[in-house]
Amino acid sequence: MTSTTTETAPVRFDTKIAVVLREDLQPWQRLNVTAFLVSGLGSELPEVIGEPYADADGTPYLPMFRQPVLVFEGTKETLTAAHARALSRSLPRAVFTSDLFTTGNDRDNRAAVRAVPKDELDLVGLAVYGPRNAVDKVIKGARMHP
Repeated sequence: MTSTTTETAPVRFDTKIAVVLREDLQPWQRLNVTAFLVSGLGSELPEVIGEPYADADGTPYLPMFRQPVLVFEGTKETLTAAHARALSRSLPRAVFTSDLFTTGNDRDNRAAVRAVPKDELDLVGLAVYGPRNAVDKVIKGARMHP
């Protein structure tokens, strides 16, 4: 069987998954926040999940995102602005606030977010998904995570 051009051509997505982290987070916090945020996207947007994996022995593995997750960082103000732009564009999003570092379970996490009006959330992370150009506008001012 020979490969066709479509099978070997690089895949270009018309959508983007982006995570914006507050620049003052500790390394362990960055990893934790990123993991939590992207889990929200994967659970609600089945189109972002690819096919299951298997190794050469046929051992099955869970499916993952079908496209890269781009991680950015910015100031508190950058996150606040990105959050407002994501809301104004009605893009799917997940938030992580500083209060979530003090809770220990999902119920308390949700209660901590629910207790604060959207314009007063102390955001440390935001994940957003949507058309490339819309996501690019949302994360304007953030820079690629080093």
